[in-house]
Amino acid sequence: MMVRKEEKSLLDRFIVWREKHISQNQFILILSLVVGVLSALAAFALKHLIHFIQHLLTGNFDAHTFNWLYLVYPVIGIFITGLFIRKIVRDDISHGVTKVLYAISCRRGKIRRHNSWSSLIASGITIGFGGSVGAESPIVMTGSAIGSNLGSFFKMEKKVMMLLIGCGAAGAVSGIFKAPIAGLVFTLEVLMLDLTMSSLLPLLISSVTAATLSYILTGTEAMFEFHMENAFDLARVPHVMMLGVVCGLVSLYFTHVTTAIEKQFKKLNNPYYKLAIGGTILSVLIFLFPPLYGEGYDTITELINGSSQNIILDNSLFYGHAGFIMIYMFFIILFKAVASTVTNCGGGCGGIFAPSLFLGCVTGFLFASLCNRFGIGVPVSDQNFALFGMAAIMSGVFHAPLTGVFLIAELTGGYELFLPLMIVSVCSYLTVRVFDKNNIYAVRLAQRGELITHHKDQAVLTILKVEDVIEKDFIKVSPEMNLGDLTSVVAKGKRNIFPVVNSGNVLVGIIHLDDIRHIMFRQELYNRYNVATLMREVPERLSIEEPMEAVMRKFEETGAWNLPVEDTAGEYIGFISKSAIFTAYRKTLLEFTSD
Repeated sequence: MMVRKEEKSLLDRFIVWREKHISQNQFILILSLVVGVLSALAAFALKHLIHFIQHLLTGNFDAHTFNWLYLVYPVIGIFITGLFIRKIVRDDISHGVTKVLYAISCRRGKIRRHNSWSSLIASGITIGFGGSVGAESPIVMTGSAIGSNLGSFFKMEKKVMMLLIGCGAAGAVSGIFKAPIAGLVFTLEVLMLDLTMSSLLPLLISSVTAATLSYILTGTEAMFEFHMENAFDLARVPHVMMLGVVCGLVSLYFTHVTTAIEKQFKKLNNPYYKLAIGGTILSVLIFLFPPLYGEGYDTITELINGSSQNIILDNSLFYGHAGFIMIYMFFIILFKAVASTVTNCGGGCGGIFAPSLFLGCVTGFLFASLCNRFGIGVPVSDQNFALFGMAAIMSGVFHAPLTGVFLIAELTGGYELFLPLMIVSVCSYLTVRVFDKNNIYAVRLAQRGELITHHKDQAVLTILKVEDVIEKDFIKVSPEMNLGDLTSVVAKGKRNIFPVVNSGNVLVGIIHLDDIRHIMFRQELYNRYNVATLMREVPERLSIEEPMEAVMRKFEETGAWNLPVEDTAGEYIGFISKSAIFTAYRKTLLEFTSD
């Protein structure tokens, strides 16, 4: 205990020293540099953990025949991950980016400490053993947790905490993909942090630092080596636009299948039932379609480099049957969403970055192959369209066209294809937006009114919480009080509203001073009336957990100036007034928009 007090004292002295000698903006830049370094190291550790486990388990597999171990490894991986999460972490660490969005919107930028390492270990085990998910969402969660906890350690304010979360996410994406621009753009598009002069530099520092350290640790080559053999020309623009629409529809399929399967698994309370069902489905799918094993990056590398497409049949029951290759690819597209979702629902841990890239690559390659086989328009390049498909699915699933464009360009070095990448990304995004307003990460929070957006008014209402504006200095009265007792209470009070609560602290009505002003000084009436006969009904009640947007809607519908607040058990807490909300709104808006 003494050591902790001494450490606290040292930290407090450092904070005082820092405030005198290092400005706030300078210190934020230092922290963003540290976050970039730590995020890159975490990304490096996760990638090597995955590759080590995969090589250990599948390094000696014979590509010319099927392998029964594909039926075993995924179940073992999910089982170990599930035990790790339930027995050691004891917290839900799935849907990493959704958790980050929730922390920004509803937890004032605070992320639990264990998220700095728990997602890394859990996803490494899951993916290494064949879970059909990606490492990117867990590493975004890890980087964001690093930023959040650094900010919390140095007692930074809420706005800085949110910025450091963004720095961690940008550093994580930049570090794992060696894509600094994509890291920055991802933070702006997916995490929906606003780009201001005060936020741009820290985000850039984290991204560039993480990418540079990744270059030092793993080399300067692009993650997917791509050599463009067929230059793009304008005659292929119609094909690119059609691919964008197709990928938009595939993105919708991926999102809705994911959501539907998750709903079904939520009905199962026993984790071992989830493991049995999810593990069985995943193992069978991987056994039939080995490219679904793990992240699928080996398949992407082969397809965009012009290797024989038949390589996708390796390790499967269909090896040597090249005539079925297109049907085989179609089924891979069909079942990838299922494999990814049951991995997480069964107890595993992983993200949908890699599944989106994999799905896009196979979709683009299959689309180009079909166009060429059936003579639809001019001949197109399979490799180029595999690249376009990756950008399109990324844009459609995440509602992030800029992230799709820059990520694929940086991942492959395919900068000469910027125009078609932009076209296909925009077409995919616009197709998806016709049907879905929110991306796969944000839809859960949007349904609960907990999603922060670039819309300033909406963002401020999301950040504001009911507990921040509750006023509790109202004197409570009981229904049994007579008018005389009520008059004595009114004389002591400073409010013109008095909540009427029963013995269980449940609000049964309210007394307005204006309702009793004409009789409160007539002593002959003191025993004739009691509070129960004088009180009026409550026009509307608010819950402590209610989003501020719903609160404002109730104020608008009732025309009230004050509304009571109850806790989750239905007990009275206090009142919220319009004036308190307006004051808090203005203060938050100034904090949110100040540069």
